[in-house]
Amino acid sequence: MAQIHPTAIVSTDALLAHDVEVGAYAVIDAGVSIGSGSVIGPFMRIDGPTTIGERNHFAGQASLGTPPQDLKFKGERTELVIGHDNVFREFVTINRGTAGGGGVTRIGSHNFFMAYSHVAHDCQVGSRTIFANNATLAGHVEVADFVTVGAFSAVHQFCRVGEHAFIGGDTIATQDVLPFVKTVGSRPAKTYGVNTIGLERKGFSKETIGALNRAYRILVRSKLKLEEALLRIEEELHLYPEARYLVEFVRESKRGVIR
Repeated sequence: MAQIHPTAIVSTDALLAHDVEVGAYAVIDAGVSIGSGSVIGPFMRIDGPTTIGERNHFAGQASLGTPPQDLKFKGERTELVIGHDNVFREFVTINRGTAGGGGVTRIGSHNFFMAYSHVAHDCQVGSRTIFANNATLAGHVEVADFVTVGAFSAVHQFCRVGEHAFIGGDTIATQDVLPFVKTVGSRPAKTYGVNTIGLERKGFSKETIGALNRAYRILVRSKLKLEEALLRIEEELHLYPEARYLVEFVRESKRGVIR
């Protein structure tokens, strides 16, 4: 049987694995499913429909699966889906999706959400990301794997953040954030080169990092027009999948990218 504190309120229509722990004064509503090994801290609120995978740790005072903060929301059935092995610290807030945005807010696995970070409706967050204190995503944001979002940073609705991107503290990103690159600043945010140290720590080879630095210089530092720069990168660095991904990411952008 799940270990449920006597002051917690758990709906009879919630589904908890046998070894889930629920702390004092937590409230878990109908339509919530929580996987094995998960810990729900004190004063947590989890609304449904929400599906939580295995071994997730919620420190407490967080609010998940609540209705989207969207004036168009009229009570449609939408959901929040969370993967495995995530950490959610105090006062994290994550909303469900909207009918017009696909209906699902999705969080991957092995993510770390620090205190007061916020994920709005219909966001799609990958795996092994870090959200520092007060990091905020507006609605419909896509965050790829291995991203770091710095403290007090905000990402505008419908923006995308590429793999291994590093967003510095106090940044406001109103366009797509380039993968592998350090982006810092507020109105306008700017890029400050490839996140060399971060990529080294993640095991990228010197050759690959060198290729990414070359691609960045072509894309940002050269005086080439955007499509000319992308063609140059494809011509010179087509052997590197990371460079091809960078080109693809830029070409698919609808809001433009921060350079």
